Amino acid sequence: MKSSRLCAATLLGVTALLAIPAQARDDGRYANSPLKPWFESLHSEFGQCCTDADGYVIADVDWESDHGRFRVRIDDEWVVVPDGAVITVPNKIGRTMVWKHYIDGHPRVRCFMPGSMT
Repeated sequence: MKSSRLCAATLLGVTALLAIPAQARDDGRYANSPLKPWFESLHSEFGQCCTDADGYVIADVDWESDHGRFRVRIDDEWVVVPDGAVITVPNKIGRTMVWKHYIDGHPRVRCFMPGSMT
């Protein structure tokens, strides 16, 4: 159930297309979403994205790329995205997303899916 709740949070953020973090509980409203299996299949070197971390849509001003290296702003802190956290499958939603967790009170990136900078 934990995985379903976290993936529902991701789907809510994408569905609403908000540039701010969105959280939700899995009440079944995303059970028939065509993107649900795709979100549940996403993984990085650190594991499945929807198992231990919530997914958030990131505004274009809160991420940047420099020669293939990414940084994201999480909780007003710029965090370097580890190469192994970058999701390389085609981005079906077009929006930049990050799945985060915390170590010693600081945000870390479990999965990162770049979108298109506009």
